[in-house]
Amino acid sequence: MLSILKKSINFQYQAQYSVTHEPTFEEKEIWLVLHGYGQLAEFFIRKFQGFDSSERLFVAPEATNYGYLSGFAGRVGANWMTRHEREIAIQNNHNYLDLLMENLLSQFKERPTINVLGFSQGAATATRWASRWAGQVEQLVLWAGGFAEDLILEDARKKFSKTRLTLVFGDQDEFITSESIEKQEGLIKSLGKEVKKLSFAGGHEIDIEMLSKILDSSN
Repeated sequence: MLSILKKSINFQYQAQYSVTHEPTFEEKEIWLVLHGYGQLAEFFIRKFQGFDSSERLFVAPEATNYGYLSGFAGRVGANWMTRHEREIAIQNNHNYLDLLMENLLSQFKERPTINVLGFSQGAATATRWASRWAGQVEQLVLWAGGFAEDLILEDARKKFSKTRLTLVFGDQDEFITSESIEKQEGLIKSLGKEVKKLSFAGGHEIDIEMLSKILDSSN
């Protein structure tokens, strides 16, 4: 009987990202914002457009896994990973975000402050990446999501020692369960780091009023 051997190959891949304005590379603050499951960066970033300024740039990378949101046609969304070849997808995400930030920051004479916001599935991706990125994240906001359950805690404790951590949830978010809250509480305890918790009246969404408060506090 013939054996089946599974192999892999590395190749150059093109990925998309959206920005709130053409970078001048004189901005003082960058917000890397990671969308949720089934979203596209060009639409997700519109939530942040009203807070754009000459000193603040929002950058929304688009996940590289695509699929139809319903059936075999119609609207398409992106996701950061599925259960299939999960570890490969995680490493690809790290490589992608590393290269994106390296490309951007290499064009600045003075390094800007880096903040990261992850929404829903993008929150777990944000925690994995930020906990191992070579640079320093000033503030990490996890919105309608939380710390990845497979986060390497030893790395995260060291990396987030100088990072402000914030969790944001809508009080009517149908995806937030008592079980998920309990798991997050356990992870936070293991991190041994103060995490600010904020809530707003709403569901699984970016609340503009709450976003305004968070962005104002970053100044």
